[in-house]
Amino acid sequence: MTVIDPETQAGWVAEAEADAADDAEEMPLSLRLSIADTLTLGNATCGFMAVYFTTTGILIPHLTGSGESGMARHSAATAVILMLLAAIFDLCDGLVARKLRSSPMGAELDNLSDLISFGLAPAYFVLVYGMVAADAHPQVSAVAAIVVLLAVVLRLARFSCVTMKDGMFQGMPSPFGALTVVSIVLLELPFIPTLMAIIGTAWLMVSRVEYPKPRGVLAVAMLGWIVSAMGLLAAWAFDAPGGQLLLQTGCALQVVLGAVIPLFATARRVNTFRDNRREARAAQLP
Repeated sequence: MTVIDPETQAGWVAEAEADAADDAEEMPLSLRLSIADTLTLGNATCGFMAVYFTTTGILIPHLTGSGESGMARHSAATAVILMLLAAIFDLCDGLVARKLRSSPMGAELDNLSDLISFGLAPAYFVLVYGMVAADAHPQVSAVAAIVVLLAVVLRLARFSCVTMKDGMFQGMPSPFGALTVVSIVLLELPFIPTLMAIIGTAWLMVSRVEYPKPRGVLAVAMLGWIVSAMGLLAAWAFDAPGGQLLLQTGCALQVVLGAVIPLFATARRVNTFRDNRREARAAQLP
């Protein structure tokens, strides 16, 4: 039997505790989560749960033949509400990061979370739509889903590499693009127009069209729009009077915004080019 001297054991314990304290003090900042990082992880969680509800409430009941329209509607609404909640987390983590301390790995966490919530979740939603819709084609829908996913991957990778002027994004932001894709699906248009609109949205995400960053009044307006969209989805899920019409109206507004903003941005860019050209000509005159 081994006998341990109590004084020696106490010394070991004290030395171990001192080493642990030193390790905690020397822990690199990259391993410490900030408040903004916690919000970012909430974003990723919402994206994963959106995939979960899309699978368990829409896809599996459809494959087993046990699905009900009411349950599918509730699950679809829950999945989209989770994507909207992920957009709120994404909006808030940036605001918190600017006000408080942000860890060095915050940008990487943000990109990975956005890939789940605004890349994988909407692409999977499109894929499942192609399997359950009456006039859809699963193989073609799978291609459209891959296009959406790759567009978000490319957009996030470019965001990490390209420096834009302050207050602007290059290409449609991935949260806005994801909500536009989901809105197109919920409009229940014929398959071909739906497919073309989804691919057009994916192209906008990798385009060079400039979008303003949601700050100040624009951030408040975006938050209000997201909360309103949640209310529309809840009304539709619980089959409230006029819920279907309200949802389609909200989805149509989202799609119109997605189409109009690039037009305004392009017109502003053309006007800026013309003004610069006019000033250059005026400078050359004697």
